[in-house]
Amino acid sequence: MKFDFVTAIGKVDSSGIKYVEAFSHQKLGGGMTGFFGPDMTADQKEQVKKLLKSKGIHIVAMGVIVPRTLDEWKKYFEFGKEFGLSYFTAEPIKTQWDGIDSLASIYGIKVAIHDHPKPNVYWSPDSVLAAIQGHKNIGSCADVGHWARNGLDPVECMKKLEGHIYGVHLKDIVEFDNTKAADTVVGMGVLKWPPIFQELNRQHFSGMLSIEHASNWFNSVPDVIYTKKFYEEQVAVLK
Repeated sequence: MKFDFVTAIGKVDSSGIKYVEAFSHQKLGGGMTGFFGPDMTADQKEQVKKLLKSKGIHIVAMGVIVPRTLDEWKKYFEFGKEFGLSYFTAEPIKTQWDGIDSLASIYGIKVAIHDHPKPNVYWSPDSVLAAIQGHKNIGSCADVGHWARNGLDPVECMKKLEGHIYGVHLKDIVEFDNTKAADTVVGMGVLKWPPIFQELNRQHFSGMLSIEHASNWFNSVPDVIYTKKFYEEQVAVLK
């Protein structure tokens, strides 16, 4: 991350966006030391809450997190409960699926498994489906850009995960089937967006769509505004 949390919230506000997926362990900034996450002090949490309220911005999700122990997971769930999160975007350790599902049930916060490119263990929707089986609080964060990097059709991936998608990462890339392909502005890359939005609409998806634009770091606000407008135009023509 090139900017601290306080600066990033200012950029979100200037983009006209009111719902965000927070980045774990982002420097706080704004005169505060430390990082955004479970280790924040009570005073830091209060300052962050006041900042969000002043901007009318709500944190819906947080990620991508990879806690190493269930005790660490519990700290995240307690933090998420305090900030009213709906889900965590995560890449959980396989042996912890049962414990994570149990904690998610207790705290009322879902866990959405993210699909980073190969050789990540969750690169394929099949591996995510394996984690979902028998775990009613574990689902998918559908990163359509990473699926395309992996040489997979995002629409087919979403069909496999139907009924289990909690969040979506809106990301476009410059080359299909290349795990190192660079990001570009959504709508200007190789992804075919009308079928993606049509499939989400068919599934009656009502979760979070997070704009994830890992390029043009120092002047990304116009790109985010463009993506927001592009999304609104695409959704407006859905039938």
